[in-house]
Formats: sequence, C-alpha cells, structure tokens
Amino acid sequence: MVPTTTITSSETLENSATNSVADKKTSPNESVTVHKSQQNSKNGDNNQKLRVSVQRESAIPMGEYNGAEYIGIHDVPLSPRANNAKKVSLLPLIFLIFYEVSGGPFGVEDTVQAAGPLFALLGFLIFPLIWSVPEALITAEMGTMFPENGGYVVWVSSALGPYWGFQQGWVKWLSGVIDNALYPVMFLDYLKSAIPALGGGLPRIVAVLALTLVLTYMNYRGLTIVGWMAVSLGILSILPFVVMGLISIPKIRPSRWLVQDVHNIDWNLYLNTLFWNLNYWDSISTLAGEVHNPKKTLPKALFYAVILVVLSYFFPLLIGTGAVPLQRDLWTDGYFSDIAKILGGVWLRCWVQGAAAVSNMGMFVAEMSSDSFQLLGMAERGMLPEFFAKRSRHGTPLIGILFSASGVILLSWLSFQEIVAAENFLYCFGMILEFIAFVWLRIKYPNAPRPFKIPGGTIGTVLLCIPPAILIGVVLAFSTIKVMIVSLAAVAIGLVLQPCIKLIERKRWLKFSTSSDLPDIASDGPLIR
Repeated sequence: MVPTTTITSSETLENSATNSVADKKTSPNESVTVHKSQQNSKNGDNNQKLRVSVQRESAIPMGEYNGAEYIGIHDVPLSPRANNAKKVSLLPLIFLIFYEVSGGPFGVEDTVQAAGPLFALLGFLIFPLIWSVPEALITAEMGTMFPENGGYVVWVSSALGPYWGFQQGWVKWLSGVIDNALYPVMFLDYLKSAIPALGGGLPRIVAVLALTLVLTYMNYRGLTIVGWMAVSLGILSILPFVVMGLISIPKIRPSRWLVQDVHNIDWNLYLNTLFWNLNYWDSISTLAGEVHNPKKTLPKALFYAVILVVLSYFFPLLIGTGAVPLQRDLWTDGYFSDIAKILGGVWLRCWVQGAAAVSNMGMFVAEMSSDSFQLLGMAERGMLPEFFAKRSRHGTPLIGILFSASGVILLSWLSFQEIVAAENFLYCFGMILEFIAFVWLRIKYPNAPRPFKIPGGTIGTVLLCIPPAILIGVVLAFSTIKVMIVSLAAVAIGLVLQPCIKLIERKRWLKFSTSSDLPDIASDGPLIR
C-alpha cells in the first residue's frame, strides 16, 4: 500500500481536492482520479475516505517513485497483514526469487543430453535475454504498479476484467502446484544413488509425504522465516560448485564446450528444460503485499536475481562439460553429483547431493509461498471464498498452504519430464494473458502511476513482448499430444469453474468479501486511487 496522510479538517480536505482540480486545469498533462470509500465511525456516522492520485503523462524514469499517496480524513487502521506479519527485505527477496526461478544448476543436465554442450551453454546465455529479462522487467513494472498479494491476477483483472483474472489465477496456481511437485521428485533422485531404497516403492512414498509435511510446516511458520531460510539454503547450494570449479581448472578442455550435433537434438526436451529453468519470474508478484517498500525493493531484487540465476546455471555447465569427457546419455537429472565424484571424490559428491537436497527444499518453500499467497490475494479481491484469506497467527495463508500441499502430494507420482511439460504448457497460457494485460494497460492507461517504468513507450512495450511470445508458440508447438490434452482439459475446467464460483456467491452458500484496504479495480481505469 502507498503511504497514508491524515487530514483532520474536512475544510482542508475540500481545499486539497480543489487545488488538485485547479492543477489539472492549469496543466493538461495531469489528471486526477478520486475515489470515496465508506467507513463506519463509533457513532454510526458514515465518513468518507478520499483517495487522490496525481498521474503525470510524462514518462517516469526507471525505479523512480512518483509520490502518489492516499489521503484520508481519519487515520486508516493498519490491516491485519501489517499487524501479524513482518515484511520481507531486499536480501531474502532476492533469494526467494532465486528459488522461485532456479535454486541452482540442479535440473539443467537434460539440456546437455538433448542438444550437447554448445547448445546447452548458448541456451543459458541467449534464453535469458529472450525470456527472463523481459519477464523480469514486466514483473518489476506491474508489481510496483499493483503492490499487493495476488500479483498477476490483479494485473489481468484490471486490464481484461475479473473473469480473465480468475483464469489467470487458475492456470498459474495449477502450474505452480505442478511445478512444486517436481521438488520432492528431484530431492529423492539426487539421494537415491546414496540410498537406493528411495528409488521407488513404499520408502519413496513415505519420503515424499514426510518431506512435503516438513516443508509445508516451514511455510506455515512465516514468510520472514522462509525468506531467511532461502538465503541460507542458497549459499549452501551454490558453495560446492565454487569448490568444484576450483578443483576442475587443471582438467578443463575448452574444445569440449564446442561439441554439437545439429542432426541429433531433442528439441522438445531441450526447450522445455530451458523454459522450466528460466521462468516464474512473475511468481514473486503474488507476495508483493508482504514486501517492505515494494516500489523500490522489488525492481532491485529482480535485477540482482537475474544475475544470480544466470551465473548459477552457466558456470556449473562450463565446469561439467569442460572437465569431464562427454557422454550425452549420462546427462540426466542428478548427474552433477557423479561429476563431483569424478573431479573430487566421494566427499564432493556427498556435498553436491546435500546441496541438491537443500536446493529443492528452498524451491519448494518459495513456490508454495507464492501459490498460497496468490490464493489469499484472490480471496481479498473477492474472487475466492473468504476463508482463503484466513491467516494463521504467523501471518501466513493457512487454507492456501493446505490446498497447495494437497496438490503437490496428488501430483508427485508423475515423472520429471511429464511434470515439466505439463506445467510449461499451463504457464504459457498464463503468460499470454500477462503480455496482453501489460500492453493493454500501457495503451489504455498510459498515465497511471508506475513507480518503475520500462522505457520505450507503447512501441517499446510491444517489441519487448514479441520475442517471448514467439518462444511461447514454439514451446506449445513442441508439446506432446498427451500433455496438450491434459493441459487443455485443465484450462477448460477454469473456464467453467469461475461461473460456478460466482453462482455460489450469488446463492450465498459461502461468504465472499473484498478487503477494504486495497485500491478498487474499476471498469473505467486500472486503479481508482
């Protein structure tokens, strides 16, 4: 929320509004939007809260706060969120984004198997420019424009209406839960070489359930704990690759990096693995309401996280492909631990396996935080029943966490490749809606406050979205028939689910409400502030 200033006199309030209108008349490049919301006093009288936002037509420089603020007659009471939960600061936010997107090089091995060393290395240099940087920039602009929980759901709702906002929430939440089902699978894949019993059967099922329960409890305890846990786990998961890099220097053969075979590339596996390892930058937007000063903190965190993610992928791949003779069929999930053994011995392999384990823990808790706060944000907007907005005594979305954990358990039996392909397909649908919303808000509401604004105007906005949109088309085109059918069925469920929820609301079978401390999404503008 933006800062609140209290005015004790209604006369002063009227003068303030009059002056704002006068400013508008004298400067055609300014517009004033006024919103009044009802508040009940102790005596039962209705008081008015006036929200005034001066919106300048001139471009706001990147990262600059434009000074928009809420003005009220009386002090606006702090929301329950502010009372019960500590805000996330810059460093934990960087590592939360790191774990939303990456978590380290675990899971990139399939790119080498699919396309060889040269294309794997080029993929993690070029793909971020085509996809990660545009998505991070859009997240920075839209996340600071709408600094509240719900993130991309609110963006799409503001641009395209609540129906499509719900569809965005449905496909992105489902994609996130499917994505989170990967991490127990990857965790056990890295450990099964040391503990063969975890390769299948009852021990594997028990391990998946136990891991899910423990990490779900960490989410329940609070986002601040999750953030600093992400910092600690991030350092632990990166450190063994620093050591591996130092050990590998005498064994590096640069000629191995250039090996390629354009006639023997599994494009489906290659693109899906790249896409999965470099997306989900927008997931952090669903936590924007929990971030300290998100208008400044969020863009900075995204900038540093992009650098951290690209380095965490590229240099381990340089080490692995340059220091060890190529056997493409061995490059699969968990192969970095075998490379560690070749280069440094059993102790280094154990260290890498431990790093993989903690990395998957970090990715799990970060993704679950995003998914559960998204449901909370949707409930605060009246898109879901009110009980989804219920918070625990630690300030965490209790029902959202339980729903997300249940989805993870139900989907954890799928294979790694099936999970990646399915969540990528659904994620693509959500990103299409995001691109449309982003461009539409720029065209229709160019003067709306944007504390962080991507330069280039409307034309630059469209050009920024073209490369990732083309990439989405390519990823969808390479999907298998099975994945396409399952994903389209999931999308169809969302199209029907929203009218059913609205029917439940009209029949008053469940309680719905909209949080009073959030700006209104209106039909005549993205936000009435």
